[in-house]
Amino acid sequence: MKNSYAFIKTRRNKIYKLLKQHGSIKVKDLAEQLNTSPLTIRRDLEHLEEQGLIERFYGGATLRENPIQTNSLGLDLDDDVIRYKQAIAKRAVEFIVDGDTVFINSSSTALLMLNYITAKNVTIITNNGRTILSDAKKDVSIVLLGGELQISKKSMVGEFALNNLSRVNATKAFLGCSGLTAEEGFTTANMHEVAINQLMLSRVTGERFILADHTKIGKKHSFVSGSPEQISCVITDTEANKTVLDSLARRGVKIIQVPPLQHDE
Repeated sequence: MKNSYAFIKTRRNKIYKLLKQHGSIKVKDLAEQLNTSPLTIRRDLEHLEEQGLIERFYGGATLRENPIQTNSLGLDLDDDVIRYKQAIAKRAVEFIVDGDTVFINSSSTALLMLNYITAKNVTIITNNGRTILSDAKKDVSIVLLGGELQISKKSMVGEFALNNLSRVNATKAFLGCSGLTAEEGFTTANMHEVAINQLMLSRVTGERFILADHTKIGKKHSFVSGSPEQISCVITDTEANKTVLDSLARRGVKIIQVPPLQHDE
């Protein structure tokens, strides 16, 4: 089936390889070469941009200079950034204590937290469909919000998800983003996830953490999910833009920077 995940993954790999070959390419050219619609190509490019692999422009896309590794695509990329993401996730779980109820959004970095949680009786409430493939420990309960499945990110959105989310509170929230600046706060390239992120922020009784590797710091995307005033703490890595972090700190945001996780950790 043309809409199967394997088919979509294969097509996105082809798009990425074409971008590696040409540097930039137009939507109409990709549609012709891959024998699909421009709308499908735009969705694929949106997903690749969310993964930190490319940057879109009107009518096309260009390859990023320092693409992020993403296991979901199976691409042969530098693993430096994934080690930063792992280190951010490992640092973030230090703030989870026994009995916490935690919001996690569709972020791949936030999802990595499930590998490191040691606290007991923790409940994770999330719209991240990839949690069903995680190796969560027996003391961690996972509650999926349900709703409309966004195939590209394996996230759950829409009124059904929002209705379920509106019925619960969490002690802490750990949210990823596509971009983070001191002026706009944290932003996303996917408008369908804005309402989920905003509702998670409003239903937290404790701290609100933004998990963002250095490729997200200083970047701004189309849809604003939360202002700097709604952020308690940003956990990022040692390569992050110091000017942006200093600006966030002046607005009362706590900043934590971590080095990349070593392969033996």
